[in-house]
Amino acid sequence: MPEFLVLVPPDEARRLLLSHLPQPIADSEQVDVRSSLGRILAEDITAPHPLPDFQRSTVDGYAVRPGDTHGVSDSLPTYLSLIGEVPMGDAPDFEISPGQCALIHTGGMLPNGADAVVMLEYTQLAGADEIEIFRAVADGENVIRIGEDVAQGETVQASGSLIGPAEIGGLMALGITEVKAVRKVQVGLISTGDEVIEPARSPRPGQVRDVNSYTLGALVEKSGGVARLYGIVPDEFEGLKNTAARALSECDVVIITAGSSASTRDMTVDVIRSLGEPGVLVHGINTRPGKPTILGVCSGKAVIGLPGNPASALVNGYLFVVPVIEKLLGVLSKPKPTVPARLTVNLSSQAGREDWWPVRLIAETRTHGEATTRKPSGSQVGTATFLAEPIFGKSNLIFTLASADGLLRIDPDATGLSAGEIVEVLLL
Repeated sequence: MPEFLVLVPPDEARRLLLSHLPQPIADSEQVDVRSSLGRILAEDITAPHPLPDFQRSTVDGYAVRPGDTHGVSDSLPTYLSLIGEVPMGDAPDFEISPGQCALIHTGGMLPNGADAVVMLEYTQLAGADEIEIFRAVADGENVIRIGEDVAQGETVQASGSLIGPAEIGGLMALGITEVKAVRKVQVGLISTGDEVIEPARSPRPGQVRDVNSYTLGALVEKSGGVARLYGIVPDEFEGLKNTAARALSECDVVIITAGSSASTRDMTVDVIRSLGEPGVLVHGINTRPGKPTILGVCSGKAVIGLPGNPASALVNGYLFVVPVIEKLLGVLSKPKPTVPARLTVNLSSQAGREDWWPVRLIAETRTHGEATTRKPSGSQVGTATFLAEPIFGKSNLIFTLASADGLLRIDPDATGLSAGEIVEVLLL
């Protein structure tokens, strides 16, 4: 069986791959903010006006001059003249003088002269045009000031930032309905293997349906790319070379998932070497799963060979494909979503190798000093401690990964982890 050239630590392999890639994609396109979820900004967005651009109330109550409430309490209330009600969606046509107040609703514009709002529950009607107030308020209490959210000219979103639901709302609040977004990364996906068939077909004995094109395609789309499927290529050098060359000319990144045999992996190496300089950078990663991973750059474009085993291919897609897409998009660095959890069993590992284990998260709650466990749900509050339960299975079993909530990393310096240890789980 052919040997791997050098088993490179995954962090080092990733740095080497990214260092050979060009600067982020310069191409951008104008997109409607309503359909911009998940896109990466290609420009800084500055506020054309302050937000809010008028003083508004955060509660239902009465707009007042704060000085009129100084020293007020339940036992020593004050009485203010009610001069009107602030209309919603319009500016009030009156101002508050000393000794006066006005009814105001949440979001309403403060009248001139008023600088605070007394909450409704701390007041009561004392007459037709008189309000009893029995709580003092400070200047600015229950009020959002002009520009308190965003000042005019302030950068509200930087180039390279991800547009999420809150960002869409913020842009709409500023009246920005179109933005420039980085062109999506085009990723070509090639599956190889004489035994691999399209999912719609019924396999004969010895055949398997193509899984990797679709799991990796979904990962590409989730990461901000466009997956372009180039089909299934038999284990034949010229056919794979021609398909890979076409994908390389049409895409920014090419991913080849190799068959199970060592000879197929070696053919992938030879194909990558033939596509352009510098060719293969790494042949073999010191990790489990994913040891046969191949990292290359051909004429400035990443070409990655992933193992054929579905779980292994997907895990290494997270480790190598996603960072490539993020670099090409110019994504600003952000921490990945993780949760601490307590490991339920001992896990062994080989020193010098980085291991990634799929784990199921179970919420641990305590009732009267006794621990109980239940599967986490969307309605669960954050009082639970999570247990990390490893899912044992071979790397060619896709539902091993499908049933996982996250991945647990065992550091290459460690020889394993002990039950009860607090570990960090990368959420999938």
